[in-house]
Amino acid sequence: MLRTVTVGLDGSPESRAAAEWAAREAKLRGLPLKVVHVWEPAPEPVAQAPLVGGETQQHWTERIPREAADGLRLRHPGVEFTSEQRSGHPGDVLCEVAKTAELLVLGSRGLSGVGGFMVGSIGLSVVAHTARPVVLVRAGEQAAEEHQLDPAGVPSAAAPFRRVVLGLDTTRSDDTLIEFAFDAARRRATSLHVVHGWFPPPYYAYGMAANPPLHEALALAESQALAEALRPWRQKFPDVEVVEDSRYGSAAVLLLEAAQDASLVVVGRRARRGPLGAHVGHVVHAVLHHCAAPVAVVPHG
Repeated sequence: MLRTVTVGLDGSPESRAAAEWAAREAKLRGLPLKVVHVWEPAPEPVAQAPLVGGETQQHWTERIPREAADGLRLRHPGVEFTSEQRSGHPGDVLCEVAKTAELLVLGSRGLSGVGGFMVGSIGLSVVAHTARPVVLVRAGEQAAEEHQLDPAGVPSAAAPFRRVVLGLDTTRSDDTLIEFAFDAARRRATSLHVVHGWFPPPYYAYGMAANPPLHEALALAESQALAEALRPWRQKFPDVEVVEDSRYGSAAVLLLEAAQDASLVVVGRRARRGPLGAHVGHVVHAVLHHCAAPVAVVPHG
């Protein structure tokens, strides 16, 4: 079955920004864009109230996706569009439509006055449960922000793309995750900045005096492990410039630092369940809530 770039739309500013990003991504990938609007039926007593009657329901289920699709067609010529209305719990429906998607795109609400962004419970649930890559786009995200400055010093969609940033744990590196990041950089004709944060093993870190030679040996080993993990992908994508960045410190902090000049940040999520259900991991959670650039979460084994 032909896959699509699929975006969840509810009429909010963050979902509209996600739809614009999804349309641009569909063009980069040469794929159709599917706009999905999920109507969650109100409880019967509420549904009968005047403010949420038939006219309001018709507005949400028909006008919003139709008007959004019409606008996207005008702004993104050459992209094939389809729209779909679904009824049910948004998280469940979005996980279902993601099964036939190359990737699913959702919105992330901005927090004015706070150094971060908010990923709602539905977004986190979809990220944690779907087997397909999910991209979170913040409210207000503009195409020009993904590009470098033009000669006048202004961000411009006509300028080259900013770099793609990949967070990689060399002890759990996965082909699906690495290939997604290399492919994203190739399609954008930009560089790939690979960030690897590490700490010494507990038996080195605790109860030992400072040992600079040991620290240097550990740093060299981590750098070599990163280079080895990327070697076959450098050969597969020879046109992608790669910057390897292996440093002592928190992976989340290093990723957020690198993301300040990124068009896209790519992180992995282990596709497994714990005793309390699916989890996204602390690094993914931190990046989703505090990264201004679009974030792609790629599930892997």
